Amino acid sequence: MTTHRFAPTTWYNVLGTVPPALTIASGDTVITETLDANGFDKDGVHRMSGPNPMNGPIFVEGAEPGDALKLEIIRMTPNRATGWTRASLAGNVVDPEVVRELPARDKVNWAIDRQALTVTLDPPVKGLEHLVLPVEPMIGCFGVAPALGQAFSTATSAENGGNMDYRGFGPGATVWFPVATEGALFFIGDCHATQGDGEIVGTGIETSYEVEFRLTVEKGRKLVWPRGESEDFIYSVGNARPLDQALQHATTDMMNWLMSDYGLSNVAASHLLGQVVRYEVGNVYDPAYTMVCKVEKKWLPARVSK
Repeated sequence: MTTHRFAPTTWYNVLGTVPPALTIASGDTVITETLDANGFDKDGVHRMSGPNPMNGPIFVEGAEPGDALKLEIIRMTPNRATGWTRASLAGNVVDPEVVRELPARDKVNWAIDRQALTVTLDPPVKGLEHLVLPVEPMIGCFGVAPALGQAFSTATSAENGGNMDYRGFGPGATVWFPVATEGALFFIGDCHATQGDGEIVGTGIETSYEVEFRLTVEKGRKLVWPRGESEDFIYSVGNARPLDQALQHATTDMMNWLMSDYGLSNVAASHLLGQVVRYEVGNVYDPAYTMVCKVEKKWLPARVSK
């Protein structure tokens, strides 16, 4: 398998059917440097306007509608010493009567120590002078082109992925996307040094990264929603608004996954989910919200051979 160093010269604010910037074989590895959510690179040069400029698309040979594209996130290395967030909670995550009392949504800088892998407010805020957070890399926005020649803004998410802002999308995770167009057309960007659940200030700690990942086509694995796997969990991702609809999508997909890949009946899947399911929230700031339905692997029966 080949490793490609991908240095884009064009970026996109959509995930859509546009000419590929790189063509690879299934199973190849790609190393690329992303821009931050406002389009600044590792040297602080403004390369592209926001929101969330994407590297790509990457055309994966052999990918066709009805397949799945498997992404293995191998490594994420922060490549600059600064990041930024907003200074206020988003208005939609607090009671309406509190919105007018929120502080201004000013840009706030963070210092990233790339040796210690920590982040600190720069300058510190009163009461948080000793706050030191670990760097917990994650990909905020990524996915494949949607069906029918559509192009979805990088401000939102859908079946093809997009701006999901889920903390579990970091090094060591495997993610699957439903392929809807020839070559899958994979996009990636919007990486964070760390972020709380929900992205409730409208950002994570936005910065640029060098990201290493592997893309593999899984023929005939027809998916509806993105799926993921970590060392301890499998998880289904639903993207929609309102939040209960996103939860419904994620739960339905997990039930179908347990039935198709683990041989459970709908009764058995219901019993298992009813007692061991865990939910995590991704983005609750942007037009579509993200809910993640998780099952710990220790509760799963053996996979059904196909």
